[in-house]
Amino acid sequence: MSEVTVADDAVLDVGIQDRVSLPKTGLFGLQHLLALTGIWIFPVLIGATLDLSQQDVSRIVQACFLLTGLVTILQSSRIVRLPIVQGPTAAFFVAILAGAATYDLGTAFGSMVVAGLIFMALSIPVGRWGLFGHIRRFAADPIVFGTLFIIIGAQLASIGLPGWFGTPGTDGYGWSSFWIGLVVVVVIVACMIFGGNTLFKRAAIVTGIVVGSILALIVGVWSPPDIGQADLLGVPTLFPFGFGVAWPVVVLMLLAYFQAGAEAMGMYTLVAGWGGEKLSVNRINRGLFTEFLGSTVGAAFGGIGTTSYPENVGIIRITRIGSRFVTMAAGTFALALAFLPQVSLFIAGLSGAVLSAASTILFGIIAISGVQMLQKVRWDDLNVAVAATSFIVSLGAQWIPEDILAGLPPQVAGLIDTPMMLGILLLLGLHIAVNFGARPMLERRHVAAPTPVHEAS
Repeated sequence: MSEVTVADDAVLDVGIQDRVSLPKTGLFGLQHLLALTGIWIFPVLIGATLDLSQQDVSRIVQACFLLTGLVTILQSSRIVRLPIVQGPTAAFFVAILAGAATYDLGTAFGSMVVAGLIFMALSIPVGRWGLFGHIRRFAADPIVFGTLFIIIGAQLASIGLPGWFGTPGTDGYGWSSFWIGLVVVVVIVACMIFGGNTLFKRAAIVTGIVVGSILALIVGVWSPPDIGQADLLGVPTLFPFGFGVAWPVVVLMLLAYFQAGAEAMGMYTLVAGWGGEKLSVNRINRGLFTEFLGSTVGAAFGGIGTTSYPENVGIIRITRIGSRFVTMAAGTFALALAFLPQVSLFIAGLSGAVLSAASTILFGIIAISGVQMLQKVRWDDLNVAVAATSFIVSLGAQWIPEDILAGLPPQVAGLIDTPMMLGILLLLGLHIAVNFGARPMLERRHVAAPTPVHEAS
């Protein structure tokens, strides 16, 4: 079979290959850009967690705009030719956060480059499906990503709610910042519940950040950064944090690419079905290759890896406008912002209390996404052993006595002390050992075992 089966009935008023007027193209393109919450929040959270300067955070923001713009334009115009919008994904965010906390940012982004080169090779078609389709079954199982997302949510909770009070030692620290954070959460939840089919629902987190920032400015607990410190025009910096490679981080990045690729294939198929288009396997592989190439190049500039954003697919379904020229406009806007350092510096200087409040909801969504994934798992004793062991050991390792960790090599100690990294290694190792090793062996024994004969009493 050379094509993926998609739905026969198109659900779009404006087809994938159709154009709309220039004003509508710009308006709907801007709507897509606002839904890319990862650009607005992930770089700043990385900066807050790692205690980066605003200039360093702005470099990450700038690289994210570059990466998002380039890949979205390529996907919409020349590669898969579908209305696909790329944006920073949580999988890469947590991988970068874990890698940088254990080693440094240069090693995190360098390992992402190496993992990206591996996945570019795996997405080149070999035979009918290419190697990517064969290896996905080992790592893209719901038990792996579902349990990992719950571990991630549990670990990230420590940088969510505590940050509502602001930064100790600053003027805004205390209950005044907390109440602003509470308002942010209320606004986000209200948009999610009552937003209906409007942009307020799709951009709920951005809406909460805007409202919180205005309120923080009014009460005097936050002031915008001095954007005059940055040039009006400028290009992203190549390897702004240096370059390094650590194989534990490469493994974590490989899993992030797995998740991004699996999600992208689902989005391709869904959107193509809405437009009544045939989606060949080669077309999918071209899209994946471009996505992995973009993430690899973007990592070299300090950008967070991308995937096809479900929020933007939701916008397409709600508006019924599937024109790929609209998403191409969103990519063009993002690319233009990549060369405006003052915009990146402004985003980097957003209120920490406001972003912590917004991230609390975001991290909760990540954890519950894991719960949703685990609904697809067949919960027999073997799968319980895989998930339960990985979950409790990876979280419990945070409380290993300091004197024990001090006696280990720094790389090993950092790996053990980071739930996200230890969790993915345990999940992947146990999943392969149990479900691809022990399970087939036990099933063969069960089949070969003679059926007991019960004598009549």
